[in-house]
Amino acid sequence: MPESYDDCPPDASAMVESMRAYGYSLATALADLIDNSIAAGSREVWLRCEWAGSASWISVTDDGSGMVEKELVNAMRLGSTNPISKRAKSDLGRFGLGLKTASFSQARRLTVITKKKNGHGALRRWDLDHLAREDVNGWQLLREPHPASLEAIKELESRRRVSGTHVLLECIDRVTGEISNSASKTTAEKHFVAEVELVRYHLGMVFHRYLSAPKNKRLSIYINESPVEHWDPFLEKHIATQSFPAETNSDLGGRVRVHGFVLPHRDRFDEKDPEKGRREHAHAAGPAGWNAHQGFYLYRNERLIIPGDWLGLGPGSGGWKKEEHFKLARIRVDIPNSMDDAWKIDVKKSTASAPPVLREWLTGLARNVRERAKTVYAHRGGYSPRQVATEPEHSNPWLKRKARGNHFSYRIDRKHPLFSSLMNTIPKDRQSNLLTLLRLIEETVPVQRIWIDSAENQDGAAKPFKGEADSKIRAYIENCYQALLDQDLSEKEIWELLTNFPAFRTKNVQSVIGELRDRGTGK
Repeated sequence: MPESYDDCPPDASAMVESMRAYGYSLATALADLIDNSIAAGSREVWLRCEWAGSASWISVTDDGSGMVEKELVNAMRLGSTNPISKRAKSDLGRFGLGLKTASFSQARRLTVITKKKNGHGALRRWDLDHLAREDVNGWQLLREPHPASLEAIKELESRRRVSGTHVLLECIDRVTGEISNSASKTTAEKHFVAEVELVRYHLGMVFHRYLSAPKNKRLSIYINESPVEHWDPFLEKHIATQSFPAETNSDLGGRVRVHGFVLPHRDRFDEKDPEKGRREHAHAAGPAGWNAHQGFYLYRNERLIIPGDWLGLGPGSGGWKKEEHFKLARIRVDIPNSMDDAWKIDVKKSTASAPPVLREWLTGLARNVRERAKTVYAHRGGYSPRQVATEPEHSNPWLKRKARGNHFSYRIDRKHPLFSSLMNTIPKDRQSNLLTLLRLIEETVPVQRIWIDSAENQDGAAKPFKGEADSKIRAYIENCYQALLDQDLSEKEIWELLTNFPAFRTKNVQSVIGELRDRGTGK
């Protein structure tokens, strides 16, 4: 026997107004719209962002496959697809809400015009002000453009493509804000321009793998006719980037692929041209900066979902925090769209959570990358995958000592050959004075101050012997060479020790060492 029921549809205006609070920014909203363009096979996407005060508008136009009228009506329907339904592997959507929620989050009027190859154009419009009228009942999807939209909707026709879709956002109150006078209009325009720049950076990050793909598969995005440049979070082409072997896991039925990277220390950016190096280092930081972009990068079908986060992994209730000394660690995770539910990807495609069955595996991989990143950060980029030779024993004069609990301190290596040779030149009754001085220095190493200064100054500390004359550097090296001769070391061992000494690793010092080594040293 069928159950009795009441048909209880939501109030259209109230429902749509509530959907405006999903938490999109302009950048994440437009990225969601471009997802639809990619799913439609687009190779070019054009964004127009036109400032006209309260009449400002934004459009997204693509050269994709387009839709017939029936498909368009379904695409405009809220919940047009079931999130648990099986989808094409290239599909970047899930809930059937992206077009609507992304658009409503920024605009009160959404117009979509689309055309199939050799087909007729179709148009539909959602208008929140229309739905709010007292004489309107239900979900009235309008078939004609608003009179004020006629100029803006010419964008699709101007592209002269055989097929494609044009999404027009008007009454963009969430972008322009309230405009009541000339002063507020000026402020609103500056905000609009700044938001558009954020969109450019965000799209270059989210779709970077599409933008840098081989030419026959590449996606091009333009904002007001200017191409969006891709941003590579992993600096894979940089000679000092350290790459871990990629690993895969199929415990969830689909293939999860993880690839860890440790980015170069600032000192490894273009030593020949410091100004160019500063620009490259600033670009590599990403839109939100070095610290914000450390961690896991989650991709679904090569579309970036999470641009750097530790996903709650690590010890403690909140897991690892984003800290300065791990900022060079970035880990790429690729998942198929069949795992959306397992990773708890939200409507905005901006949050996710690692599935329990993968957490231990991911934590282990991340721990290795983090430790390597910390080492590179602490040693000013001195460690590199290309540096295969092992370092001589006692090459570094500093030792890290663990105390009780989690405390640690730094000590000068008493067995370092340079220290030993110095001690041998000092009378035994005076050696205790030197050891006392060393202990005072060791007990007052300003570790916390160093961390704070490094975090506050992106240029970092000066390199060893920066600005020092070559004549003085040569004297230091020759003194060290003579001192090491007293330690019964061979010439080869002495040069290996000097070459790997941390203070002598900069390019200018290495050139002096090479010069002395070639001519045969000794005063």
